[in-house]
Amino acid sequence: MHDRLAADLTDLSRLLDLTRERSLAVLGGLAERPVIRPDWLVQPSALPDRGCGLEAALAEFTEKWEPGLSASAGPRYLGFVTGGATPAALAGDWLTSAADQNANSSFENTGQELERQTVAWLRELFGLSTAQDGAFVSGATMSNTVGLAIAREWVGERRGVSVSEQGLAALGPVTVLSGAAHSSVSKALSVLGLGRDALVSVPTLDGREAVDVAALERELSEAGGPCIVVANAGTVNTVDFDDLGAIARLRGRYDFWLHVDAAFGAFAALSPEHAHLVQALDAADSVCVDLHKWLNVPYDSAVQFTRRRDLQTRVFQNAAAYLGPLGETPDLVHLTPENSHRLRALATWFTLRAYGRDGHREIVERCVNGARVFGAAVTANPALRLLAPVRLNVVCFTLAEDPRPDRLAAVIREVSDEVFFTPTVYRGVPALRAAFSNWRTEPEDVQRAVDSLNKAVSTAR
Repeated sequence: MHDRLAADLTDLSRLLDLTRERSLAVLGGLAERPVIRPDWLVQPSALPDRGCGLEAALAEFTEKWEPGLSASAGPRYLGFVTGGATPAALAGDWLTSAADQNANSSFENTGQELERQTVAWLRELFGLSTAQDGAFVSGATMSNTVGLAIAREWVGERRGVSVSEQGLAALGPVTVLSGAAHSSVSKALSVLGLGRDALVSVPTLDGREAVDVAALERELSEAGGPCIVVANAGTVNTVDFDDLGAIARLRGRYDFWLHVDAAFGAFAALSPEHAHLVQALDAADSVCVDLHKWLNVPYDSAVQFTRRRDLQTRVFQNAAAYLGPLGETPDLVHLTPENSHRLRALATWFTLRAYGRDGHREIVERCVNGARVFGAAVTANPALRLLAPVRLNVVCFTLAEDPRPDRLAAVIREVSDEVFFTPTVYRGVPALRAAFSNWRTEPEDVQRAVDSLNKAVSTAR
């Protein structure tokens, strides 16, 4: 064994204690460290021939790299839709790395069974029926990709071909209809060979991002055959929800696969006030839910569900002598693009077991309340303009006058020590988006974000 490896193995207990102390220092400083450090630069260096060992590497990381990392795990990182990691989820993630399982094969079945148990808990959490089977993937983009790959196979089935065996040439063009599809949908269509041009934008309701169901029906009547509908349960700019029940009822007259992108909107199911928004989620043929958003497990983690596991295994089955057969309960290797599949379900198992439905409901409701308070503060400031109602946990707003991208970027820089917002464009207007999804965010954090924003826009006028 290499001497550096041997030394670190011998001293592993102390070295892991040092790593633990460093981790606690990072977590303990989240409330006060700059939320983002856009100007932090590290000069590149050559790959060393002689390594320095873990302790010296930890010291170099602490000095050179850690200060530039964002406080994305903290309470005022309101960019994108980013959760943190609950204490239980963090413990689960550490143990995931320590156990280092490739949880894809029945030859080592415990990891697979833990994932199946966790998927069943998530299914219950989101109000889905047992007709929906699921598997873990790396994020919402991959979840959407898996769902649309199954949808592609379904269209082939309706046309009497198997895309997984005969290829796209046998399938022909496919129409994909959506009101306000997330960018990952176009990316998925590109990866799957259906093409970005397959996506047809359907008109949305006036002043909203929710699809106009009457307009969708017109598009379906013109599609002239099996197609795919991508519905939204929570758009990224305004958390708008399509009428999932009304869309599902159209299947009585039109032939289409219903995929629902519920990346973070699915968590509305935890709130009695908002659960009606996803009441018809189970009617979907496939569903995307991102877990490193509002479930607050570490990156990268999401889940996909589908009613057609038979088509899923047709697409993703992997035939090799060292893998288990498909069978009635297929190994996870046959369900997603990944042959290598870390036990990412463990962090989710830990947080669900530790805090249950009630604990995660409290996180959702606290985040929703934080968004409402922040939205009210935006409305009260004449220098700002709220661009959409605060429907759940995202506040979309802009400068009341001259909201140019460069002026909004200046606001982001001005507040970067205290809070981070994501730039966006809503209905042609450059804007900012504040997303409340972190389990640490308390009312005092919301007030600090408000104070910082008010100060920044007062100097920008």
